Amino acid sequence: MYTGKTEKACCLCGNPDTATRLDLPPRAVPLLKHADPIAWQDIVGEVSIYFCGSDWETVRDLVLETGMSPLSRCNAARASFDLREDFEALLNDIRDEPDHTEIEAEMRAEAEETLANRDDPYVEERDLVEARVIEWVFEDTEGE
Repeated sequence: MYTGKTEKACCLCGNPDTATRLDLPPRAVPLLKHADPIAWQDIVGEVSIYFCGSDWETVRDLVLETGMSPLSRCNAARASFDLREDFEALLNDIRDEPDHTEIEAEMRAEAEETLANRDDPYVEERDLVEARVIEWVFEDTEGE
């Protein structure tokens, strides 16, 4: 059984024709709709959420103009991420949780740099939206 990351449908409406992807830290998963049964500590690497063209326009406006995060409306079942193998169930062996320190530090630094250079002509709106959502994820999950 493959438990790896695959492209998913729009996390808001389920449209399989997606236009934009945001990559977020694993700790973003509990902020998604219907994420209760997912242990974000078992996620390896980033979490990707996808948006169709019309929903992307709404998300862009929501984040950049209104200052609100779209994550609470995004369905966790439509997020794409890798889960560590469940060795405890297969081998009756306990394995360490993935260490998210490096990926989180890298994502936070990239988000801060993007927001600091928001007037740079090479910084796209998608980058600004992703950076702002990443900032909110860390603010909302501080101490976890």
